[in-house]
Amino acid sequence: MSEPDAATADLHDRAHALDAGDPLRRFRDQFVGAESNLVYFDGNSLGRPPRATTERLATFTTEQWGGRLIRGWDEHWMQLPFEIGDTIGRVAIGAAAGQTVVADSTTVLLYKMIRAALGAARAASPARREIVVDRDNFPTDRYVVEGIARECAADVVWIDVDTSSGVTAELLAPALSDRTAVVVLSHVAYRSGHLADARHLTELVHEAGALVVWDLCHSAGSVPVSADEWGFDIAVGCTYKYLNGGPGSPAFAYVAADLHDRLAQPIQGWMGSANVFAMGPEYRPAPGMRRFLSGTPPVVGMLAMQDTLEMLADAGIDAVRTKSIALTDFTIEVADSLLAPLRVEVASPRDSAERGGHVTLSHPSMREVTARLWREDVIPDYRDPHGLRIGLSPLSTSFAEALRGLHAVRDAVADCR
Repeated sequence: MSEPDAATADLHDRAHALDAGDPLRRFRDQFVGAESNLVYFDGNSLGRPPRATTERLATFTTEQWGGRLIRGWDEHWMQLPFEIGDTIGRVAIGAAAGQTVVADSTTVLLYKMIRAALGAARAASPARREIVVDRDNFPTDRYVVEGIARECAADVVWIDVDTSSGVTAELLAPALSDRTAVVVLSHVAYRSGHLADARHLTELVHEAGALVVWDLCHSAGSVPVSADEWGFDIAVGCTYKYLNGGPGSPAFAYVAADLHDRLAQPIQGWMGSANVFAMGPEYRPAPGMRRFLSGTPPVVGMLAMQDTLEMLADAGIDAVRTKSIALTDFTIEVADSLLAPLRVEVASPRDSAERGGHVTLSHPSMREVTARLWREDVIPDYRDPHGLRIGLSPLSTSFAEALRGLHAVRDAVADCR
């Protein structure tokens, strides 16, 4: 990996000045691996583990699981999905207590929430049989929608979007009608990083009389969300990206309080029943968010995210967003300086108000470039068509690290052309 040359000395100096003035720099050393020379550009897929998590996991194994054994369920574990859910609601998504729960994988929760929303919308108006989703939404969202449509004899209405942008009001409005039941949208587009105007789009859906399910996977912990204030109906988000919950850590679901009694749980399991240990002859849904549980809560999977949630509470999501904007602005500036001469294009919105926490760079050689970079301990990820994503985690990524990585991208593109 080459060091900055004389022509880019100013970028080098600015990166170090930005790090010196970064009010969140104290958090970087709290992550495993931050002291190494590895450049990590994939925090928007899998976040670094906090150092505190190593102790938390060890303590849990020896003292809680090993020491308390099955008594742990009565003593604490049964409440973890709701306690951690409320913490996510408070520090990451702007939700009052009692509306967020940690449960299954993102895919399973999306199925539950979209299926339940469709059922509620149809119960209110049988003519509502359409699910609206954009063609560039994350594959899981699209696949789940298609499966539910087949299962429930519903219709899918597709929104065509520019892969370097995302869903706007101008694109959404024509797709809505008195037949719309549910709209499924991502707050931050997984490919381009486009940041949707969630408040406005939610208003449009409600004006059409439909429900909206927001995918917060690429925004929770990076971009401020105001689920209650913006009038969200339902939201689902993962915890292994900016919340650093670890590989396969369980997702969370938000359901506005006034919808709890209207939504029928499509995967009825014992943990969502009104009396879990009654083992009754029939299913009766629990009140509140418990009804959206199905099976036994994944306690071990909920451990690691608690440390990052503590950091988020300390830092404040607004400060995290401020640094995220600075990091992505700096990345685009460096790309314009170092990569544009190699015909690398920025395939993300340039306006920070329309951009989440990652930047996508486009060039025909990016698949080959990504493979080379991984061998050199520079870790971005690749997304078709020709996109290299620069994922920047505000709590663990420094400006100097970003610059080192972008120099490596420049060298790899130059060699792979």
